[in-house]
Amino acid sequence: MLEISLACQITDRTRALVDGSVSIGGCRINFIHGPAEELFQRAFRHEEFDVAELSLGTHLLTTARGQSYYIGVPAFVSRSFRHSAIYVRSDRGIDSAEALRGRRIGVPDFQQTAGVWVRGFLDDEHGVRTRDVHWLTGGLEQAGREVRMPLDLPADISIVPIARTATLSNLLDAGDIDAIIAPKPPSCFGRNERVRRLFPDFREAEEAYFTKTRLFPPMHTIGIRRTLVEKHPWLPVNVFAAFLKAKEAAMTELSITDTLRITHPWINAEIERVKVLMGEDYWRYGVEENRHDLSALQRYARTDGLIREDVPLDQLFAATTFDGFNF
Repeated sequence: MLEISLACQITDRTRALVDGSVSIGGCRINFIHGPAEELFQRAFRHEEFDVAELSLGTHLLTTARGQSYYIGVPAFVSRSFRHSAIYVRSDRGIDSAEALRGRRIGVPDFQQTAGVWVRGFLDDEHGVRTRDVHWLTGGLEQAGREVRMPLDLPADISIVPIARTATLSNLLDAGDIDAIIAPKPPSCFGRNERVRRLFPDFREAEEAYFTKTRLFPPMHTIGIRRTLVEKHPWLPVNVFAAFLKAKEAAMTELSITDTLRITHPWINAEIERVKVLMGEDYWRYGVEENRHDLSALQRYARTDGLIREDVPLDQLFAATTFDGFNF
């Protein structure tokens, strides 16, 4: 029995692995849990874990550079539409996405996956190019936050760090920047009436975006230490199978009607609404099932100057996980 460390967030999609109702074949698991940013820092900087939840954007970047400690398995444990992630000052005349051109916009980390997706749809859908904006990086709420990894961007992309004593939220609150792109609301949102979402009806915008593009942006994937896979080539398929079973267990919970398992009175109607729009397997795992999404992410990363050319998918994900299996 192989003993491995597994670092991931606890969600309905991973809980079956945490409580032991789903196991990774041939493995005994030591779990480490925590906020995503903490796990990412520990994985990408120090290679602390055998199996880890990874930022997909950072995994793409490190693989392109030949610096990745991990090979992925296509279990996309975090996905999210990001129209809700743009916060703007209402006193700057920013009444549309197009009005972001020439603005000072804060991002916690330029290569953060959420930011890559937002810049991608701003370019594709609204004609706002990465080079049209003055970017500032720094902690959303934590002063002195360092970037996850150094970047080497084209000279025509304007990006500077904020002061080490500042936070993006405080700068937006004071009106020193025009907007923030972040996966969670800045603390000034809801407290300062001049800070609002660019897309107040973000669900409507996100549903329209999906209908047009068929993209449901993957944010995080699962990675396995490359040196471990070299010793145990059977491991990627077993890890992928386990995460797939855990996700299917979560989907089954959502469909139970006699006693609701989710604290939401209309969860069944909500799930039906999502399936009508996005299909039965709306939270899809697998390489082929996500090739369209992965192609878009790579294109956006190229436009941002984060990668020079597409990374072959068999460098991002273990080749054995490309095959179709009935787990």
